[in-house]
Amino acid sequence: MPISPSSSAQAARERVARQLRDLRRNAGLTVTELASQCGWHHAKTSRIENARTPPSPTDIRLWCSATGTAEQVPDLIAASQHAESLYREWRQRVRTGLKKLQDSYVELYRSTELLRVYSPVLVPGLLQTEGYARALLSTNARLLDVPDDAAEAAAARMQRSQIIHEPGRRFSMVVEEAVLYYQLGNSEAMAAQLGYLLTAGALPAISFGIIPMATPERTLWPQETFDVHDDTLVSVELISAEVNITQPSEIALYIKAFERLRRMAVYGAEARALILRAIEALH
Repeated sequence: MPISPSSSAQAARERVARQLRDLRRNAGLTVTELASQCGWHHAKTSRIENARTPPSPTDIRLWCSATGTAEQVPDLIAASQHAESLYREWRQRVRTGLKKLQDSYVELYRSTELLRVYSPVLVPGLLQTEGYARALLSTNARLLDVPDDAAEAAAARMQRSQIIHEPGRRFSMVVEEAVLYYQLGNSEAMAAQLGYLLTAGALPAISFGIIPMATPERTLWPQETFDVHDDTLVSVELISAEVNITQPSEIALYIKAFERLRRMAVYGAEARALILRAIEALH
């Protein structure tokens, strides 16, 4: 079965919805009675209790006022905001441009001792050159219909990437061989990117593996792009959103998947041979 990258977010939403439903029931209120006291249609109460509509902080305050549980407001607002942070649409996060998004990851990377990265379609962000990153980010801006500040965002990504040279961290990165052939930018930018991979894979903190297209018997099919931060967070990239997974059983499944993918990859001289072949294909 495919890994479901949104179940942690939905489970968190459902926990908040369950708590709100229990507060209503314990107060002896019907769905209609609570809606009347809060000043909204009873259908909204049902949508919130069934985790179809996330409650706003104001909704939670009104709900707790109606049920006589004002002391629950801070915890419920925090839990609801955490649930929504697990599934974040790209368009909302980059509506003012892409540079701010790049900067937002610095603290997370700095707090991670072991970062595992799997990418089936792109060079991992920490190994991207500025020309490659600029082409990618500009494409994303056009797709999402947001301001195209790709040059500034690419520069911020380069600054963030300096973390691979800082002591105390390890990086295990695995890509599919097809990544080497998906051209972003012009031929010069792609050649520079592939050339950088020849040297980046030799950095002491980095294990860089490539899964050959000719792998005879795959033990796992290609997956969505995902990062595993230590054993505490998995970040999954979808076309519309970033899904952050914190449920231990799901994290364990992603780590298991990563280990299967990692074992299929080639490293060192074999990986460099694949990169050189891709560089030759550009000419």
